[in-house]
Amino acid sequence: MTKSSSQHTSKPNRLIHATSPYLLQHANNPVDWYEWGNEGLQKAKAEDKPIIVSIGYSACHWCHVMERESFENDDLATIMNDYFICIKVDREERPDIDQIYMDAVQAMGINGGWPLNVFLTPDQKPFYGGTYFPPKAWAQMLQNIHKAWQNQKSEIITSAEALTNHISGNDITRFFATNPKPNAEKILSTIYQNLESRFDTTWGGMEKAPKFIMPSLWLWLLRYHHITKHEQALTHINLTLTKIIQGGIYDQVGGGFARYAVDGEWFAPHFEKMLYDNAQLLSLYSEAYKVTRNEAYKRVVYETFHWLQREMRHPEGGFYSAIDADSEGVEGKFYCFTKSELTMLLGADADLLYEFYGVTEAGNWEHGMNILHQHVEEENFLSSNNLDKETWHDLLYKAKATLLHARKSRIPPGLDDKILTGWNAMMIVGLIDAYHAFTDERFLHSAQTNIDFLEKNLMDGPVCYRSYKGKRTPSEGFLEDYAFLIQAYIKLYQADFSEQWLQKASTTMEYVIKNFYDQTDGLFFYTSLKAEKLITRKKELFDNVIPSSNSMLVLSLLQLGTFLDNTEWKQLAERMVNNFADLIQKEPNYMSHWGIALMESISGYAEVVLVGQDAITHKNELQKHFLPFALFMGTEDHSNLPLVKDKKAIGNQTTFYVCRDKTCKQPVHEIEKAIGQITNKA
Repeated sequence: MTKSSSQHTSKPNRLIHATSPYLLQHANNPVDWYEWGNEGLQKAKAEDKPIIVSIGYSACHWCHVMERESFENDDLATIMNDYFICIKVDREERPDIDQIYMDAVQAMGINGGWPLNVFLTPDQKPFYGGTYFPPKAWAQMLQNIHKAWQNQKSEIITSAEALTNHISGNDITRFFATNPKPNAEKILSTIYQNLESRFDTTWGGMEKAPKFIMPSLWLWLLRYHHITKHEQALTHINLTLTKIIQGGIYDQVGGGFARYAVDGEWFAPHFEKMLYDNAQLLSLYSEAYKVTRNEAYKRVVYETFHWLQREMRHPEGGFYSAIDADSEGVEGKFYCFTKSELTMLLGADADLLYEFYGVTEAGNWEHGMNILHQHVEEENFLSSNNLDKETWHDLLYKAKATLLHARKSRIPPGLDDKILTGWNAMMIVGLIDAYHAFTDERFLHSAQTNIDFLEKNLMDGPVCYRSYKGKRTPSEGFLEDYAFLIQAYIKLYQADFSEQWLQKASTTMEYVIKNFYDQTDGLFFYTSLKAEKLITRKKELFDNVIPSSNSMLVLSLLQLGTFLDNTEWKQLAERMVNNFADLIQKEPNYMSHWGIALMESISGYAEVVLVGQDAITHKNELQKHFLPFALFMGTEDHSNLPLVKDKKAIGNQTTFYVCRDKTCKQPVHEIEKAIGQITNKA
């Protein structure tokens, strides 16, 4: 019989001393959990016991289910404690461990996911694993593996050695392109065709379910349209971004995006909200607004920003990691409404909301609950109800405020309040992109207080640390953290022209090259030279929902190399991205951010220098336009940057210099003329 964790609070396990919210969720399990570290690993060797490594994250719905069913069960806990050393890992704090054992499970032919439960030999080598196990299957699994360890230990060790050797194979050069100098027009066309063949032309996104938003795909398409003026590309971007914000994956009441939709229509999300998704979606919708001037995109950026400030922000400026899917043990309970609840809350306006949001008496989801989603096209809705847009938007705004206030009285889902360097750096990028689109100082101020928080709490000179919760964890940052931090510094410089940001970006890049770079294949390891030695040292190649750290570094090397006139860095970036030109064409779904880097490498940058008293003001006007292949730099009077220092304001007016490869066009004073020079390479 399953017992609730509250029955075990008198004897918490050693996770009670953890800082990770995910580990703390398991601190009252009867399982004798260890954190990853010497204590548990040495005990496994001393007692010759196999290790269970159970990996998850605080907002993971199925992690909670397995905890309730198995890890809170006294009988199952006894088996685990008697026969195994049990280690809990927060994948967000230790993505290096997660990467290794996820690769191992997938190499076994098993689909990956979380919770990830992997069985290791005492020397950390994997021999079996899987994701979620129902309690009966878990019990049988524990018994079978215990018996196998007793009776077939040598075979298990041999198998684990072979699997470890397999996942340790770092020969990424097998993906390298045969043609190191790809034809630009052909490669972009091939990437687009491979993406287009998988478009869902009804609901947007790609033809599959569940549906993850994959922001870098649509950022690539925006750039492709900018270069080619391919109208179908923009049509599909607009279809996708519109269907997403009409769906239940977007919180219609409070703002912010859930991690993914379980269906193909963006309707029913797994309700967890992750910082990294929302950071990237600030960028995506801000950039899309620049191209389309679609007011719905602007509204969503602001609603998401307000949600971030209200629910995700540390008082000193950092941002928390995630909000759980579950509250009171029920997925989505916090976000959904019955029809009777809405009637009581909205009164005379309720009928309009029912029609607009697809609300029914029986509920459009589970247990009589309704997921609010835009059920009808607004134009048709307004026409059939004889409403003008302004009246309707005013009514809708008030209704959302009423529902948001009502939600405050509910028990909220759990907040993962650890602060991760890389994810916060992503948020800085998103905030600066919003600032560029809307020139609202609140976005810039939030980005500046965020970087202040990171530098105060998570950095020591060029070294950054992964996680903070009351104090920073001892684990050094991973390549993801450094890559996004460098990109955040580059974005900050282009927002305020403070050259300290480029100096910090340069210092950080030098540190990364020294401590992460592998000269054998020209790529970067995920972990530092100084990091804990695990069974293998991995490289992150493929883009997922979060762009890979190597593809992000390529972008920063290209941009920083241009700002600082560092030819070596630009050449390093070009070698990296050109080596994967074939793979980017064949698998653009998994190489979308590499595709952006390739596009920037092919296109080159317009080096836009502004000099004069109104440099920032004029730069802000320029950045309201979608100019993805322009780098902005400038000063009111003097600068030490190689591309800026010799340029002067002409005629006592702020002057624009538009250059390519340090060759400049005629200086101009008018924004329209500067835009013409930026967009016309001739």
